[in-house]
Amino acid sequence: MKKIDIPLLIGCLFITQFAGIIGSLFTTKAITTWYQSLSKPFLNPPNWIFGPVWTILFLLMGISLYLILSQKHGLFFRHDKIFSLGLIFFAVQLVLNILWSYFFFYLHDPLWGLFDIILLIIFIGLSAYFFWRLRPLAGYILLPYLAWVLFATYLNYSLWRLN
Repeated sequence: MKKIDIPLLIGCLFITQFAGIIGSLFTTKAITTWYQSLSKPFLNPPNWIFGPVWTILFLLMGISLYLILSQKHGLFFRHDKIFSLGLIFFAVQLVLNILWSYFFFYLHDPLWGLFDIILLIIFIGLSAYFFWRLRPLAGYILLPYLAWVLFATYLNYSLWRLN
């Protein structure tokens, strides 16, 4: 059985949870003000569900990242194209995730949020694919995140159309 690299796991979880915290800084105030005033689509979940779901999804992202980085192939000396692309796409999707909160909640702009979330879907898919090529479990772990963001795209689109 492979030994868990605790510092690396904590670092991976920190990276993804920190991205979630940054996004929440753009979100928190708008939930009880601007977002509350919007007309909601039929399948809009209650506000309390978003925090726990996103916490779990960022946790899964951190575990997925850990599974990739914990492969003992010399992280900083590795010149594997699949590995490099997987990490680049993963980093881009984290940035796009943060930017979505900025566009949608901070700027109150569902249209820019919609553009961003479409790009986010693409980069989550690319991350999952390249992670799967390296370590299938790491790719599969990203699928609930992809599913939730697809649902969030429906919400984003519906909120843009309704308001």
